[in-house]
Amino acid sequence: MNRRQILIGAAGTALVSMAPLGRLARAEATPIHPDDRVLGAADAPITMIEYSSLTCPHCATFHAGALPQIKEQWIAKGKVKLVFRHFPLDGLGLRAAAVANCIKGDRHFAFLDLLFENQQRWSRSAEPLKILGQYARLAGLSQARFDACVNDKTEMDKILARAEDGRTSYNVQSTPTLIVNGEKVEGAQPFEKFESIFRKTVPDA
Repeated sequence: MNRRQILIGAAGTALVSMAPLGRLARAEATPIHPDDRVLGAADAPITMIEYSSLTCPHCATFHAGALPQIKEQWIAKGKVKLVFRHFPLDGLGLRAAAVANCIKGDRHFAFLDLLFENQQRWSRSAEPLKILGQYARLAGLSQARFDACVNDKTEMDKILARAEDGRTSYNVQSTPTLIVNGEKVEGAQPFEKFESIFRKTVPDA
């Protein structure tokens, strides 16, 4: 049984580490893939990669807590670009990630926000895919398109391969994990933690 099959059949979620800030052994330029979803200016001096699972409560905390301030004070001002990469912890998170990747442009990040904001409602529902489909229709997907996306094995394999790359390249073991210009931050840390890292790159911001 491969990893995708294991995840699709999984019912539980993994425990999420709240490890302290650490620096990667490799701190070279952070690569961005052509199919990465990026929020912010392409020439922003700071690249922040987020590895998150849509079913992870700590990821929802990060999206409700530090991230809005990061968006307002750093991303909107062209100083940080956010690269979102799925790191699904279970089968439901994997299917939700496949649906999210069917949504293009700015609506993709709006859909992520919607799912994190309402995570308890859909992820703990007796019929999570039904509610997920309702949210997908709000984002512009037809029922037929949703059905295709939520069962897209090729896309799910790509998501798992990118997550595995996160393990290999950055030793990602838990969610959320943020890679900020080569510096690794684990857990839903407060805005001030990220701001202190940002100011190392843009000290006069």
